Amino acid sequence: MYFDREMIRNRLHAQLKSNGHIIGVAAGAGISAKYAVKGGADFILALNSGRFRQMGLSSLGGLLPFGNCNELVMEFGSKEIVPLVREVPVMFGLCATDPTIQLEAYIQEIRNKGFSGINNYPTVGLIGGQFGEALEEAGISFASEVEAIRIASGMGMFTIAFVFNQEHAQQMAAAGGRCDLCSLRIYEGWRFRRLEGAFFEGSRRLGGADFPSER
Repeated sequence: MYFDREMIRNRLHAQLKSNGHIIGVAAGAGISAKYAVKGGADFILALNSGRFRQMGLSSLGGLLPFGNCNELVMEFGSKEIVPLVREVPVMFGLCATDPTIQLEAYIQEIRNKGFSGINNYPTVGLIGGQFGEALEEAGISFASEVEAIRIASGMGMFTIAFVFNQEHAQQMAAAGGRCDLCSLRIYEGWRFRRLEGAFFEGSRRLGGADFPSER
């Protein structure tokens, strides 16, 4: 079921005001999404890594060439999650650097399938070192993810941005003038860890009410 951006923002702000937290759950199957909602999830993220976890594998599979990310998420998300989850919005984990899609047309298809927003995952922001530099030189860059957020925002969709440094945060904040929710993360030693202190304060200052950072 499609929820427009303002409706989602109003619901999440009300949830924050009453309970002090927002819960987003990455799901890879209808059954996990169903029980996440029963457990109090405020929104569902349909991510390819969620599917790999459902298979008993590592989330890292979502960053490796084990299948077409967007086709995988569209398949299980549109058939298993969107028809089943009616109470909360479902976000599509979009690989914006996929060279086989036309970004604006594909995001419109995502919207037409009933997804309420997008998240830039899998993201090249997790990739550093020489491989990251090579991707950047080949034009496979974080800029495509920023563009996806800009397009989705312009369509009235909710947007969730994974960013990894202050430059990313600034780019996402500027995408279409707003980004609804920002999660700053780094990948360290096989697990996601939140960045602390001034980094979060900086992200809040970047966007204010239109770009809240995740806690």
